[in-house]
Formats: sequence, C-alpha cells, structure tokens
Amino acid sequence: MKKEKEIGVTCERARSICIVKILAKLGHFPSRIAEKEAWFLSPLRSETQASFKVSLKLNRWYDHGLGKGGNGLDLIVAIKNFSVKQALEFLEDNCDSFSFQQPILKKRTASKIEVLRTREIEHEALTQYLAKREIPVKIAQPYCKEVWFSYSGKEYFAIGLENPLGGWELRNSYFKGSSSPKSYTYIKRKSKTLLITEGMFDFLSLAILEEDLVKASDIIILNSLAFTNKITGHLTNYENIRLYLDNDPAGDQATAKILKLFRSATDERNSFKNYKDLNEKLMQCKK
Repeated sequence: MKKEKEIGVTCERARSICIVKILAKLGHFPSRIAEKEAWFLSPLRSETQASFKVSLKLNRWYDHGLGKGGNGLDLIVAIKNFSVKQALEFLEDNCDSFSFQQPILKKRTASKIEVLRTREIEHEALTQYLAKREIPVKIAQPYCKEVWFSYSGKEYFAIGLENPLGGWELRNSYFKGSSSPKSYTYIKRKSKTLLITEGMFDFLSLAILEEDLVKASDIIILNSLAFTNKITGHLTNYENIRLYLDNDPAGDQATAKILKLFRSATDERNSFKNYKDLNEKLMQCKK
C-alpha cells in the first residue's frame, strides 16, 4: 500500500505530465498544430471539427464543447472515468511511456490515420474490450472488423465500423477516433422502418436488446451528431423512424430537430430513460 507522502509526490509530478504524450498514449493525435497550441478531436465526445485545445506553453487542456479543462491528471480521470487514485496508479504503471517535459512539435499538418488491413475480429484485446462493453463477438462480427492502422510510423488496432465513403470509426480500450473521410454509417435492408443511433456501441447494444427489430430494419449510425442535417434526405423514404440518441442535451436537440421535420419519427429513449445511452443500459442490465 502506498504511503501518503509517496502519493503526494506522485500528484505533484502528475501536474506537469505532458498532455500531448498522454493523448498519444491513448491513441489521440493532433488535427493541427500552431506555435503555442495543438488542437485535437475531443477524446471525451464525438465531433468532426477539432475543438479540444492543448496549450503547449501552459500544458493545460480545454474542451470547448464541454466547457471544461485541466491538467494531465484531470484528463486521465475524465477519459478513463478513474478516481484520482486510479489515475495515479495508471500513470505509475505507464511512467516509461510519458514525458514530464513539453514535446517539441513542428508547425505542420498532422499525420493522418492510414488503414493498413482489416480482418474478422480475432485479437484477444479486442474480444476482451467487447466483453467489457457486454457485446458478444458474434453480434459485432456481421457489422464490424478488426482494423489495423498506422499513425506516424506506428501500428495500432481497433474495432472498426465502416461508413459508405470508406472511412472507419475506430474503438479500443484506449482509443476513440476515426479515419478519413468521416461520415455516418448506413445499413440498408429495403425496410420501411429506420433506426437511428448515435454511435457504434449504441447500435451493437440495440442489436442485443432489440435483435428482431434490428434484423428487420434499415439503420443509420450517425457516428457524430454533426451529421444529423446530412441524413434528412434519406428519412423521407421511411414510414417509421425510431430515434435512439443519447439522453443528454445534444441528444435532446438532435431528437427534437428530427421529430419536428418528420411526423413518422418517434423518440424511443424512454426505453433507456434512466441511462445515458443504450450501451450503459445494456451493461447495467447484464450486471
């Protein structure tokens, strides 16, 4: 068990940990770099325009979409949903991967994620990640792939959901991102019923909670609420549109917009009204 003095020293060091290094370790890389700051797609929510700023001078982060920020320790607590003690243990276990000095970043366009290959989901780390989210591999496999990709000369792997433009939503235990071009995912079955979810794991959760409905319906996974306006042209073809967006202010706004435009649309969030989203409900129900 750690002594109080040791924990205090660890906290002091954690305040100076390089935030860019933390984000890189967790699979998040800058979309653009200026002289004094780096901009990222938020690791705390879905977005298509980078609004997560890291001050290279102050070594502080600020998420403009959420209106909050902090130091490296605060960031790990927020991303991993850790207590401060758990975050300190995480830093100690990974201390060789982090730097306590600011990195030297050249002002240039950041490298892009390049998809190298895809295959059926096999890697043990990914099957364990799915199990942690209460998603059986057999549910994910018809829709998702194991995607290997490179960034700045290093290889990574993740659960991938492809969109019609050839881009991929990529998820693993440490990473939440996407390859270009980013778009919504559209699964067509020539049905008159359309189900709309916000993200990959919302959809996979719905495939468990409402298996027959999912198999008989067309699906749109937004991958970001920024695509809400872009899907409206498809919605005119459906007699029944069922909305399963998150129970948060952004989900409220997007749901209200579609309900106003289409009489055939219904808000299905009452089925998980006590939870933030479908995956949270699934995980709690399994427990």
